[in-house]
Amino acid sequence: MNNLIRFTPLSDLTRFDPLMDFENMFDRFARTSLRPAWRDLETVEPQIRMDIEEAGNAYIVKAEIPGVKKDDIHVSIDGNMVSISAEIKHEMETSEGTTLLRSERCYGKTMRSFRFEQDVMDDKAEAKYADGVLELKLPKKNGAPHKELAIS
Repeated sequence: MNNLIRFTPLSDLTRFDPLMDFENMFDRFARTSLRPAWRDLETVEPQIRMDIEEAGNAYIVKAEIPGVKKDDIHVSIDGNMVSISAEIKHEMETSEGTTLLRSERCYGKTMRSFRFEQDVMDDKAEAKYADGVLELKLPKKNGAPHKELAIS
């Protein structure tokens, strides 16, 4: 990020703008004073990143959910809609005499939902979680994919 401002000595003389000094003052104030405060107020939500593949008669979903226990992950299947939700718990472990200087790990509840072209057999679906990656094997139901109705 470049914080240098080009100095042009004649720019203030070439055009008259009565609010220019006010705008410049506010910009300078926002760049210097508010930046650390805004950075502290930013909330970073946990995200589930996914890869989805179609392998023959099944869908394979690999979802990255690091730092979560498998008991805190929930997967629901409703026809062709799949939802993954997880709760990342915040662990505050500070020993006596220490001060937390910076915390960039995010925590909270997150959810992703997506639809497939065909329904999924929820009774034969498989899920395993290892090394922060949830892998779902979702067999397709036999039959044609959903059709869209023509509106007359």
